[in-house]
Amino acid sequence: MKSTESTEEKTATVTLAPNPENRCFGCGGANDGGMKLTFVQDNEKRRIVGRFVLGERYQGGGGVGHGGIIATLLDEAMGKVCRFREVRAVTAELSVQYLKPVSVQDEIVVEGWEEGEQKGRNLFHAGEIRNSAGDVLARGKARFVVVGGAKKI
Repeated sequence: MKSTESTEEKTATVTLAPNPENRCFGCGGANDGGMKLTFVQDNEKRRIVGRFVLGERYQGGGGVGHGGIIATLLDEAMGKVCRFREVRAVTAELSVQYLKPVSVQDEIVVEGWEEGEQKGRNLFHAGEIRNSAGDVLARGKARFVVVGGAKKI
């Protein structure tokens, strides 16, 4: 008998490296000016997690991450949560609470997860950016809308 489980379902975690054919600013490997973000998909906890040091390129000033980049990190992590439902979805609404400055020189943890049930084509996700001490620096909430048929992203 052949198993219908995918390899990703059998593995506790999956590394989501930049796709060399994807031009996405956040996670694509084919965008020379992009961030080329790598995340880990935790299938047991149903979380997407990334660890990054932003670097001076992404500062808004004074060694602090630019607000748009903070929003991008949250959007990327929350968007990848769609993988758990095996759908392609786009961001319809995104809100960010900037709680504390995000240093461009220190490691941060970006995490996304589902929040609430799917309603029609709408998915609801949340995310956080934390420093190495576990302090929450920024929080995000987003509504994603499923587009097209069921496709892995």
